Amino acid sequence: MTTRTTTTTTDRSSAGAPPSSPPAGTALPSPSAAVTDDTVTDAATGTGTESPPATAPAVPDKTEPAETAPAGTDTAETAPAGTDRAGTAPAETEAAGTGTLEADAGDEATSGGRRFRRAPRARRRGLAPGKRLPASRLIGPALFLALWAVASAAGQLDPGAIPAPWTVLRTTGHLWTDGTLPTDVLTSLERAGYGFAFGLTAGVLLALASGLSRVGEALIDGTVQLNRAIPTLGLIPLFILWLGIGETFKIAIIAIVVYIPIYLNLHSALSGIDHRFVELAEVQGLSRLRFVREIVIPGALPGFFVGLRLGVTGSWLSLVVLEQINATSGLGYMMFQAQNYGRTDIILVGLLIYGIFGLVSDSAVRLIERKVLSWRRTLSS
Repeated sequence: MTTRTTTTTTDRSSAGAPPSSPPAGTALPSPSAAVTDDTVTDAATGTGTESPPATAPAVPDKTEPAETAPAGTDTAETAPAGTDRAGTAPAETEAAGTGTLEADAGDEATSGGRRFRRAPRARRRGLAPGKRLPASRLIGPALFLALWAVASAAGQLDPGAIPAPWTVLRTTGHLWTDGTLPTDVLTSLERAGYGFAFGLTAGVLLALASGLSRVGEALIDGTVQLNRAIPTLGLIPLFILWLGIGETFKIAIIAIVVYIPIYLNLHSALSGIDHRFVELAEVQGLSRLRFVREIVIPGALPGFFVGLRLGVTGSWLSLVVLEQINATSGLGYMMFQAQNYGRTDIILVGLLIYGIFGLVSDSAVRLIERKVLSWRRTLSS
């Protein structure tokens, strides 16, 4: 039997596909049985027959197929971490779990061997009120005086009911020159000072006794709350019968008006001290005096200053009424006499002086509060 070995011609239709390797176990032809270009050699007879021309193996395409992207990702090139597809960093980088922006304007960073420049971040809007305006507490009164002057100059106000500001200033000058106004001012300051001092002392002592002792709270707090519910001006007839119609009952009424807001705010501040501070003082072995000095007083000062401001204002409010009852001097007496003669300009002089005293005293308390509580960081600071 004749064994015929031929070269397999590659199908022309499969051109371009890479040549396949022979299956495993197939013997390769030996070099001695070489096949020429255009002949097929018969192993038995040695004769050769012409074979069709062989097609040269196709050269594989040098272009590599596109890489298959993982499931769930785009087929485009994956950008380095922290950059977008264009190779630039996002304008704002948000920290995980927070809403703060961390990318600084103009910062440069390197990621995956590429250098990029972060876009300027958006400036966050501040929530604080901002810087304090200079002389901010005078802006409102100055605007009120300006409107008053404009309305008076335009003839919109009746001069007999509401005199013009320059008329009030001229009247003030006349009263000061006559010597009436300085005497009335000093008398009013004296009454308000005595009443405020007694009220401040009583309010602080009662608040400390009630706030630091359960027995004191049971004896004092209910009585003060009852006194607070009674109109203070309604006590004037009773105090006149008890203390006479002189200066004593006036000072007593002012003291009552002052001590109530001081007591309420200081007692509330003492009750609001965190109990953990008390436990810390007990662990440290502080004495009662040191406990009051180092923990109670610093913790209660904010509430105390609120009550102090209310007490200062209350002293001036009660003084207006008290000086119209059997008084021979004082701003209230001056205004009462002006009412009998229909002098609205003098009444406005007294009201403006009361307002100036109240504004100055409140500003003084605020200044002291700002100095004493400089360690506290608040919106107002």
